[in-house]
Amino acid sequence: METLVKGGGLIVLLVLAVLYPQVFTNPAVTNYGVLALIFATAAVAWHIFSGNTGYISLGQAVFYGSGAYAMGIAARDWHIQGTGVFELIPLSGAVGAVIAIPFGLIALRVRRHTFIVVTIAIFFIFQLMAFNFWFTGGSSGLGSPFLSWAPVPYNQNFYYIALAFTVGSVIVAWLIGRSRFGLQLRAIRDDEDRARGLGVKAMRVKLAAFAISGALTAMIGAVWFYYLNQVEPQTGFNPLFDLTLVLMVFLGGYGSISGAVLGALIIEPLTLWMNTQPAFSGSISEVIIGAVFLLVVLFMPRGIVPTGGEFITKIRTKGRPAVIPATTVGPAPAAPLHSDPPVSSGGAR
Repeated sequence: METLVKGGGLIVLLVLAVLYPQVFTNPAVTNYGVLALIFATAAVAWHIFSGNTGYISLGQAVFYGSGAYAMGIAARDWHIQGTGVFELIPLSGAVGAVIAIPFGLIALRVRRHTFIVVTIAIFFIFQLMAFNFWFTGGSSGLGSPFLSWAPVPYNQNFYYIALAFTVGSVIVAWLIGRSRFGLQLRAIRDDEDRARGLGVKAMRVKLAAFAISGALTAMIGAVWFYYLNQVEPQTGFNPLFDLTLVLMVFLGGYGSISGAVLGALIIEPLTLWMNTQPAFSGSISEVIIGAVFLLVVLFMPRGIVPTGGEFITKIRTKGRPAVIPATTVGPAPAAPLHSDPPVSSGGAR
């Protein structure tokens, strides 16, 4: 019954997502949905590696920006125009996966806090390369080929492209979570040394998850580039991108696919809305987002989805334990056939 309810809920959510641009035809409103789904895909890709292994990566912008630049450079040098540019998305994914291999071989040799520092260092190396290499356009960046779609179908078409990537990334993450590969990733997260002792090829498994995460992030980065028509070093390789992904995942629920999606659908529209309000001009919106992250870590460390699930369980069970304590299986011991009369400690009266 519970499985049917969850399946029905997913179908309803998918139908609502499909109908969104048909109901809200204003391109400005549809833009919220496009960018929210782009970040949802990136957050799920982040979850595939970091959520399963416990290695908090702050270098996902390396893949995001590399995917955008790969599409822009290929379209420019191969003179590809119009919708033919979408055929370069798999190329961007391949570039992300290839970059993830040397990146991972360096970063994954260390753990936890040191890993975070290494990912940040590699991120800044890529940002500096984008600023200084001639084929990236330097500080001016790259412009995308012209796409002759009217404003309304332009946003709607990109919305459905982004939705397809979000659904696809969720399916990939779900399949990984239910596979032996996903079990090995979670074993590494719980105790990597013990997982190695049980025969898990930790480096190989981590590197494979890192490559999958990088490929998905690079592909959605390419979609983002073609949607906005330009990529620059400070936008393609943006440190706030990584911090935003971490906030989204922790707000929704770290280690949960639905949490990653929910966090993206909350944070990105909220950020876009604040950027349109004069009261939140400048860096005030970034300060607010940082404060939200601090409050989540302090008061809701497990995120919305796990905390909400526990609350619903308590209501459903009316405070009783969700799991019934184990009892002894088998017949109760038989009572003795004869019982001796009690022995008096005193004399007869």
